[in-house]
Amino acid sequence: MRTRYLDLIQQTFDFPQDEFSLRDFRLNFHDIDLMELVEEHGTPLRFTYLPLIGKSIERARKWFDVAMKGSGYTGDYYYCYCTKSSHFSYVMDAVTKAGAFIETSSAYDVDIVRKLIKRRKLKKTDFVICNGFKRGEYLDNISALINDGMKNAIPILDNIAELDLLQEKIRGKFKVGIRIAAEEAPKFPFYTSRLGLGYRDIVKYYKEKLQGNKKATLKMLHFFINTGISDTAYYWNELSKCMSVYCELKKICPTLDSLDIGGGLPIKNSLAFSFDYQYMVREIINQIREACRENNVPEPDIFTEFGSFTVGESSGLLYEILDQKTQNDREKWNMINSSFMTTLPDTWAINRRFVMLPLNRWEDGYERVMLGGLTCDSDDYYNSEQHVNAIYLPAFDKEKPLYIGFFNVGAYQDTIGGYGGLHHCLIPQPKHILIDEHQKVTVFSKRQSSADMLKILGFQKW
Repeated sequence: MRTRYLDLIQQTFDFPQDEFSLRDFRLNFHDIDLMELVEEHGTPLRFTYLPLIGKSIERARKWFDVAMKGSGYTGDYYYCYCTKSSHFSYVMDAVTKAGAFIETSSAYDVDIVRKLIKRRKLKKTDFVICNGFKRGEYLDNISALINDGMKNAIPILDNIAELDLLQEKIRGKFKVGIRIAAEEAPKFPFYTSRLGLGYRDIVKYYKEKLQGNKKATLKMLHFFINTGISDTAYYWNELSKCMSVYCELKKICPTLDSLDIGGGLPIKNSLAFSFDYQYMVREIINQIREACRENNVPEPDIFTEFGSFTVGESSGLLYEILDQKTQNDREKWNMINSSFMTTLPDTWAINRRFVMLPLNRWEDGYERVMLGGLTCDSDDYYNSEQHVNAIYLPAFDKEKPLYIGFFNVGAYQDTIGGYGGLHHCLIPQPKHILIDEHQKVTVFSKRQSSADMLKILGFQKW
């Protein structure tokens, strides 16, 4: 009988896969023995495999290069990294080593840009795309960056007031972009994105505020939808409307030469994940190219701002199953030695799914379970996977410790969870290690201590 956990996985998915394989019934991630990490560093443990950041950037560049050359597209392609996905220094180092540019969304992002320039990881000729609602310190920082010679720092106008505020603070000439307020997918509780200017308002706004402006020139139109890049009628319809605005604007604005299509390339969230990246990029390029040819305007340079795609697949979280609680005749709860609410907030906040696999005991029989976190909160659980909407793991055995991993968690989880700060029920931040291309391990941060939290809470003098 084929009753091992390994049999279940092989019957359900194509396995092994590029990043996952087995050696002696222990899970390997890009040939890294994860149980060796557990044995040396304990759990809970976050790891980041740094080479995957640069690899993701190169994959996207290749897709756009193939699509542009294949269609005879005349514009260039520029890869920007969306810093809000992960602001950590090791991420920014890997991103800039790969030659990517930067997209910012808040005031302190610009301070990171200054650090990168100081360390010569960015040049003053490099592109910095400044998104988000801009007031106060964010406006000051963007203006100071441009005044200091960062001429390719491009504030993307999010509302009609920003241009006047920027002109007051920036001394010389500068470039701007305009963000389109795209219509949202039907599942959203509102019709139009709160970000940007409406489709019908952009050309009028350009004529009134930018045409003939002696300081600000329009370089870029910015397009992004919350659902990300997907092969749906909704996405293609919004892209088509974007191109209509771009072409109408280009006919009266000679300085407009760039289209930023934002981020949104999906990442793997299951062993069953399938997405034809090359097809999607090719179709995007073809749609842009055809719209420009129909309107007899030059094809724009293409910018992207991939965040989750850049860093998501580089990181994982490893836990131990502490015990099992049986609450009735059907529900078995495997309790992890941490909290989903603090370490993987997207699992409960937006019902996000991640690749989840055991690290050991693949030769054992399996059972259906739910996973519970340590907090005293009913939302601290994870109970949905792609295995027929259930979680299956090697059967719990008090004499045989079981370890599990969540993978492709490198985007957003740390900052949304409040890295290094207070966490729900004072669950500590896990230890975090970095792994380089030679599988050399360095400790980025130790497990958060009680003293760390008590200091934040004001108890250091008690």
